[in-house]
Formats: sequence, structure tokens, C-alpha cells
Amino acid sequence: MSDGAISQSEIDALLSGVDMGGISAAPASAASFDVATLGKFAGGLKDKLAGNLNTMTGASFEAGNPSVEAQSRDELLSKLPDMVIAIMADFNTGLKGDHLFVLSPEFGQKLTSLINGEENAELDDMALSVISEVVSQHTGSEITDLSAGGKLPGLASNPAEAVHVPKAMARIPQGAFCLFTYPVTLDGQTYTLWEAVSEEVAQGMVTALGGNPPPQAAAAGDAMGTLSASDLGSLMGGASPQPAGGMMQQPGAGGMNMGMQQPMMGGGMPMGMNTPNVQHLQFPNLAGGPTAQEQGNIGLIMDVNMEMTVELGRTKKQIKEILGMGEGTIIELDKLAGEPVDILVNHKAIAKGEVVVIDENFGVRVTEILAPIDRVGSIQ
Repeated sequence: MSDGAISQSEIDALLSGVDMGGISAAPASAASFDVATLGKFAGGLKDKLAGNLNTMTGASFEAGNPSVEAQSRDELLSKLPDMVIAIMADFNTGLKGDHLFVLSPEFGQKLTSLINGEENAELDDMALSVISEVVSQHTGSEITDLSAGGKLPGLASNPAEAVHVPKAMARIPQGAFCLFTYPVTLDGQTYTLWEAVSEEVAQGMVTALGGNPPPQAAAAGDAMGTLSASDLGSLMGGASPQPAGGMMQQPGAGGMNMGMQQPMMGGGMPMGMNTPNVQHLQFPNLAGGPTAQEQGNIGLIMDVNMEMTVELGRTKKQIKEILGMGEGTIIELDKLAGEPVDILVNHKAIAKGEVVVIDENFGVRVTEILAPIDRVGSIQ
């Protein structure tokens, strides 16, 4: 038996404007769109769709009258072939929500063959890229028409991305959504382009096109306007609303009011309740130099080899001078005799030194370690 309190599902329905007849299942009947407005919008796009296809393929597609209807995932899956080409192009500015195109592999193969000029083109990554571009052209036409009224400034969508997958793997919008169905014909063969948009996107389209708001929104508003005080108490978790005079009744065990009234503090919090423990946030002091943990971590790379070179000097020559070099040519460097040479690690200068001879090998004696600022400058 109901205790008179509004359930959580009823609260969700009131706040979201969804019909109470099955919230979790979200059948197509739970969504109601201004089909006339959306149908007129789709009808204005059919010739643009055919024009885009003809321009890209060089063929002569004809577009039939599109249909607009509320759908659920199961209803759409029943219409699709086992394998599909799904193209995601979600709206991200102006409107935000799912935006999915679906077409059969045969339609995708036909488009790819015509655009690439080859027979029986394979549905590889190149073909999917071509199909994504076809969808992008149609999406561009939609954005142009939706933005014409100025109600969706900056309307944009993500780049179209096509995948060839089983129909069950297509990312179909959740719950009830709006489905546009565009039939196109070429040489007597009819193909279908399905376009699914989430309920939020569909309602945004209707608003931008000057259509009628969904009836559920008005019904939800009326329902919320007639909530009684006890209903509001249920929404607040079972507590009765605060009576006048700054006193609040606390429910006792079993949900019945004990009749005890607790005075309210000046800040609106009942006296006797625990106040939050607020403390100042203190940050640790920044310590200079490596910590013990950092010194331990650097030990992990001690055995890594690095290239060390000694640079005697440098110079610049024109190409004609380099081509004219031969045996016996003397190259003058930018270092003076007796000047320290540069010691480099991974081509970055870290020190200076003087050249020495060790037995029969050259060596270098370190005479100066470059300051950190000098080492940083050598990296630039």
C-alpha cells in the first residue's frame, strides 16, 4: 500500500517531463516530437542531399520524401541489415547530443565505387573515409538550415567518423529518439540513409525551427505547480516542511512526528546539530634540492649509457668551398690555440677542458663545469 509519498521514479518523471508509462524502458511512445516541423525541415534537405551525392559521385541520384518518427533501439535494429556502416557526428556546440547516421554496406560500397572510380570497392579505411565525407556534406547542409534563424549560433558537430560493424554494435541513442529516413534512388535501385538524433537534439531542432514544445513539458510543469506541502515533504526525504516561526518538527522513529520543536539558529541550521569542522588548508613548504626519494629514484638510471664528445671547434663554409676541399686543405676553426675545448653529453655542452695525451690516445682534462644557466642556454 502506498504511504502517500511520491516515489523516486515519479519525481524523476516530474523533473524530466517524461511520461509515467515506463521510465526505464523508454519506448518510442515516451517521446513526442513536433513531427510536422521536423518533417518540413527534412523535406527541405532532400534535394540538397541528392545534389551533394551527385556532385561527389558524378551520378544522378534522386531523393524521395523523407519520414520522421519517434523510435527505440529495438525498433531501429529491426529495420537494419545485419552489417551496417555507422557514422557518428555528434553535435557539440549549439546543440549537444547523439547524432548517428546508418546506411547499408551495399549503399556505402556504391558510393565509394562511384567516388573513387572503381568497381566493387572494398569497405576499407579509405572507403569509410569517403563515406564520412558524404555524411559531413549532409551535416553541413543541416547546420546551415538550422542556423538560419539565429537561434543556434555557432552550431557545430564533431567530425564524422564511420565504422563497418554489426548492427548491434552501432552506437544508437539511448531511450527514445528521433529517426529521419531518407530514401535515395539510382538506376532503379533504392537505398536508405537513416539519421538518428537524441531526444534533446530533436527538441532543440524544433525550438530553433519555431515549432511547438513537447506536450510532456507543459504537463510536467502543471504537475509540479500543484504539489502539496506533504508532496514537498516527500521530495525532501520524508521531513515535514518548516512551519512559520523558525521552528522545525523532527520525525520520530517509524516516521511519526514526535511533536518536538527544535529552534533554528540564525544561519538556518537547527540548534544542537553538529556544525562542520572548518580548518585552514596548509600547504607544505617548498624545499630546495632533491629529496631523499628523488635521490633514490635517480639511482635507477645510473647504468644508462650516454654519448660524450669533445668538440675542438666549429666553422662555416660555403658549398663551393666544401666542394673544393681536397687532401692537404687546412680548415680554420673558431677556437684559439690553447683555448679550452667543449665537453658535450648528448650534444649538449656541460663542461670545458684541455686536450691531453694518455699513452698513445687523446684525452681531455676537465677544467670547468658550466653553470646551470649556461647549460640551459646551450639547449636552446
